[in-house]
Amino acid sequence: MYFIDVQGTLISDADKSPLRGSIEFIEKLNEEKIPYMVITNNTKKASKDFYSYLQSIGFHFEFTKYLDPLMLLESSLEKEAVAAYGAEEFLSVLKKMGYILNYKNPKTVLVAIKENFSAEEYAQMIDFLLNGASLVGMHETSIYAKNNKRYPGVGAILKMLEFATSSSYDVVGKPSVSFYNEALKMLQLQEKSAKFSDITIISDDVKGDLGGAKEMGMKTIFVTSGKYKSAQEIVPFLKPELKPDFIYADMQEILEDRWKL
Repeated sequence: MYFIDVQGTLISDADKSPLRGSIEFIEKLNEEKIPYMVITNNTKKASKDFYSYLQSIGFHFEFTKYLDPLMLLESSLEKEAVAAYGAEEFLSVLKKMGYILNYKNPKTVLVAIKENFSAEEYAQMIDFLLNGASLVGMHETSIYAKNNKRYPGVGAILKMLEFATSSSYDVVGKPSVSFYNEALKMLQLQEKSAKFSDITIISDDVKGDLGGAKEMGMKTIFVTSGKYKSAQEIVPFLKPELKPDFIYADMQEILEDRWKL
C-alpha cells in the first residue's frame, strides 16, 4: 500500500508535466489492485480543479484516492478573521471557500507557499502573532522549488515565526498527524485492515513529508526528482531515525526495481 506525493514526485516542479515513470506507476497499482492514496500539499487550485488537472495529463484514479490540505481546512479553521499569506491563487481559493480575510485584527495567521514573501509581510505576521493571533500552516514543506530556484518552504517559515514570537503552530496538510490519519481512513475504504506500518510513502520532501511519516511507522522512499538534486545534499545531515528507507532517482526507478521490468 502506498501514499504518493505529487509535486516533484509525480509531476515536475518546473512545468507540472508527468515525471518519468509516474503515470506508469499509477497504472501498475491500478492493474494489480494495490491500495494507494495520492496525497498532495496543493493549495493553489481548488481540490477538484487540481485533481482534474492530474486527470488531464494522464493520471487515472478516483477522487476518493486524492487528498490535499484544502479538503481538511474547513474542519480545522474558522472562516472569520484570517490573515492569509501565500500566492494569489491561494488567496483566491480561500475567498471562494468563504474565508473572510482580515489584516487589521486577525484571529489566525495562515501561511501557504509563495516564492517572494517580503520583509513587510513577515513583519506583519510577527506583529499579529505577538498580539495573540494563532499560527497555522497549510503544510510543513522544507523547500519550495520553482524556476530552478529553491526557496524556504512553509515549514521553514513556520519555524522562523515560532522562533521570533515563541508561538506554537498547527499544520493542516503533510506531515501533520491529522492529515495522515485522514489519508489512512480513506485508504481503509480500499483495504479495511490498513495501518501505517503497512504503508510505504513516496515523496521528494525527505524532511517534511517523510520525516513525519517515518515517526508514524511508515516505510519511506525518497525520490530526487524534485526539491533535491541528489541524496547527498540532505540525507547525510538527517538524524539517523529520520533517514529514508529507500532512495531512488524517480518513479521509473521504483517501478523497475519493485516489478523488475
